Amino acid sequence: MKLYYAPHTCSLSPLIVLKELELPHQLIKVDNQTKRTADDRDFRAINPKGYVAALELDNGEVLTEGPAIIQYLADLKPSAGLAPPAGTWPRVRLQEMLNFITSEIHAGVAPLFNRDLPESAQTIFRERLFRRMAVLEETLRERANLLGAAYTVADAYLYTVLGWFSFFAIETSRWPAVAAYQQRIAQRPAVQAALQAHV
Repeated sequence: MKLYYAPHTCSLSPLIVLKELELPHQLIKVDNQTKRTADDRDFRAINPKGYVAALELDNGEVLTEGPAIIQYLADLKPSAGLAPPAGTWPRVRLQEMLNFITSEIHAGVAPLFNRDLPESAQTIFRERLFRRMAVLEETLRERANLLGAAYTVADAYLYTVLGWFSFFAIETSRWPAVAAYQQRIAQRPAVQAALQAHV
């Protein structure tokens, strides 16, 4: 498998999952500005959407969108327990959480990367994001991980997105349960290995 990635992007979460599962893979860096791969190909020929992550399988199929990729990877090694079995109620809960992270946290942070956004608009986006973070704070006061005791692919994804907060001087310490959770996830060997490779 080949994982196309760029530093400081959501492609970190599939890499964390690959490391957790110890699945063989090749990392190919993509320049987000030029859309060229490290081996000088047009990334848009691989993923017409033009953004990472993209997972190219050995049969040539390409899978995009982080939540889809990490569920696919988890299902390759179900014994690792990174995702509940497909078709079960816990799997639906995982999908619910992945959608919340995608639509409310990931998409909530994304506008802040736009340097042309007026301060007044940034304030609106921050306030909306902070309301969603309050939901996560409540969740993580009651659980070690997003879905309970077990670490899942949703935790790899949320950890990735929380890493962007520092770019905007947003301290996760304002949400103590979230901050403690972030520190716990950071200590996982697979997370450390992924962070070292995702440069």
